[in-house]
This record gives sequence, C-alpha cells and structure tokens, in this order.
Amino acid sequence: MTGGYIAVFAVSFLTTLALTPLVRRFALRRNLLVSPGERRVHEKPMPNLGGIAMLAGVMAGMLVAVLVSDFEDVFQSSTGPLGIVVAAVVIFAVGLLDDVRKVHGEGVSAPAKLAGIVLAGSILSLAGVSTIFFRVPFLGIFSLTPDLSAFLTVLWVAGMANAINFIDGLDGLAAGITAIAAGAFFLYSLRLDDVGVLASGNIGPLLAVMTLAACLGFLPFNFRESHIMMGDGGALLLGLLMAASTISVGGSTDTEFSGQSFFFFAPLFIPLVILGVPMIDTAFAIVRRASRRAGVATADKEHLHHRLMRLGHGRRRSVIILWTWTALLSGLVLYPTYTGRGDAVVPLGIAGLALLLFTIFHPGARLARNGDDRPAADGAPLAGGEDEPTGESSSRTVPKVGA
Repeated sequence: MTGGYIAVFAVSFLTTLALTPLVRRFALRRNLLVSPGERRVHEKPMPNLGGIAMLAGVMAGMLVAVLVSDFEDVFQSSTGPLGIVVAAVVIFAVGLLDDVRKVHGEGVSAPAKLAGIVLAGSILSLAGVSTIFFRVPFLGIFSLTPDLSAFLTVLWVAGMANAINFIDGLDGLAAGITAIAAGAFFLYSLRLDDVGVLASGNIGPLLAVMTLAACLGFLPFNFRESHIMMGDGGALLLGLLMAASTISVGGSTDTEFSGQSFFFFAPLFIPLVILGVPMIDTAFAIVRRASRRAGVATADKEHLHHRLMRLGHGRRRSVIILWTWTALLSGLVLYPTYTGRGDAVVPLGIAGLALLLFTIFHPGARLARNGDDRPAADGAPLAGGEDEPTGESSSRTVPKVGA
C-alpha cells in the first residue's frame, strides 16, 4: 500500500509542479491579473489562477490511484470517489469564476459562492462521503440520522473551505499550512488503518496525500518570490479535499480503543487541532466583525498574519511562524496517536511558549512597538498574497468572511 501512496503523491506533485508555470504564462498572455488594492498585500498585478494546476494535480493522482491495484477496494464498491471528483470540480468552478471576475472588478457575490459550496457539500453527502458517527467528549458516540448527517457534512465542507480561505493572505501561507495539515492527517489516518480502525477501502488517506502533493507542487512558485496565487479556485478546492478526507476518517467508525489518548478515539475532532491556526482565525474574524456590526463578508486586516506583520515581522517570517504553529499542533495529535502516551503536551507546550515569546519579543517586534517603521530584516515586500475574499491571494468562501 505504501508504494501506491508514493506513486499517487509523485504524480500529483509533478503534475502541479509542471503545470503551475504554464498556467501563469497563460494568465499573463490573457492579462488575467489581479491588480494591487488597499485590501490586498501584493504590490504588482498577479495571476490568481494557480488553482487550475492544483486541480489537475489532484485529478492526475486520482487517475493513478484508479490504475494501481493497491486502491482496488477504494474504487470497487463505492460511489465516494466519483462524488469527490464531481464536488471538487463544482467547488473549483465556483472559485475560478470568482477569480476571473475579480480581474475585471468585483467577484462572485457571497450568497452565490455559498450556494456553490453547499452544492459541493451536498454532492459529497449524496455520494456517501458523509458524517455517520458523531463523537462528543465524555458523552460517547452518536449515530446520526440521514438528514442530520447531510446537514453536518455540508456544514463541515463550508467551515473547512472558509478556514483555508481566511488564512490565505500571504504568499505560501495557505498552501504551507494545508500541506502540513494534510501530511499530519495522512500519518494519523495510516495509524488508524494499521490498528484496524478504518474499514478497508477508506479514501481518507488517499485524499490527504493528494492534497499534500498539490500544495507542495504549488509552493515553489508562491513562497519565496511569488509568481502566481492559488486564488479562490485553489483555496476552495483545498478546503473541500480536507473536508472530504476528515469526514471519511472521522465520521466513518464507531470503534474505540482503550489505552489511547483522547485524540486517538475522537478522530472527528482531530481536524480542529491540526487546522488550529485557520480555525482560530476564522472564529476570531466572525466575532470581530459581529462586535463591529459589520457583515461577515467585510474584509479587514486583522487576521493573525496581519497582526504578526504589525508586530514587526516580515511577510516571510510571519508565514514561517504560522507554519511552525501548525506543525506544533499537528505534533500534539500525532505523538500520542503513535505512542499511546499523552505526555507530548509538556514539550510541545514549551515549544509553543517559545514560539509565542519569539513572536512578541523578536527585535523587529520591539522596533514596531517603539514606533520604528522600518521593516524587519526579512520583511522586504514579497509580491503575492492578498487579503481579500480570495486567499493567499485570495479565495474567500462561505459568506466570504473575506480575508
């Protein structure tokens, strides 16, 4: 099975890596560029169609999986894979339309975008990729009725897509965080599979490895010297893939194992930890706008990455800090899962505190608090990323709680 995952990863990664510069060239020739604006961080017109290459990478990986005998159980008797493919195309099309319209002005309206996301989530549910079991800490496991199962599935897709979308405000931020999350969730899923928790043919690990590959294939063109942004198409696609993967793993089993940490037998809540950074950012954004009596679609510059930059960190350092935080949260899940011991909280807590202290007391941060406007050492402008309802350069989702 490991060989099959390696093959899928390689094809998805190489396809995304090869197509991203071609998509950029196409966008430049057609003048499909998003101009700088007061709500956007990039400082020159940028292509925002990188999601096209990411979708191609995922589809190429899915095709390889169909041809590899290791995944025969995944495709033999389930409509899940077909539903995921259709839902991915639908949600990507909604984001791509928004990206193209942004080139000429305003993007797709928040209600229209939400309708597209709900449609994609509904397709997943109809195809059988749905939350069947819901785990509540200390209260046990609840088997959901079909109606409630469908509702929670759509809600989860919308929430995950929004979370990815919100964090997409600086070059490499959304792709990097999602890569870390997908990689951690893949390892977590493999562990559950090894101990017999997952049913044969569960598609969750396969989706996670394809998501990881697509993000890593895109990052070289979007981090150090950004040349292209993933746009709403890419961000919404990543959100749907992570939602489908976590639903497949977390909502598909009622098996419990004694002696394991809470996180081990509450897989439904693992995404809340692994995707902690964007989830927390989403929650803060909603509360912040509600307190100001502003609509959830109102863009602002109060997200975590903006606050880090105001502390004096350069864009690249801000991204790396948030990557590190996501990795720490992922480790918090993986360590007890693989060892059966929960004492990882102590070293990871210390590491998290060290990161927090670095964030607040770094020399660049002190300069900013003292009123020095000079950028941090690594703060030279990096073209790319934007803070609009479109991530990393943009990709807002559900009622565009814009970035």
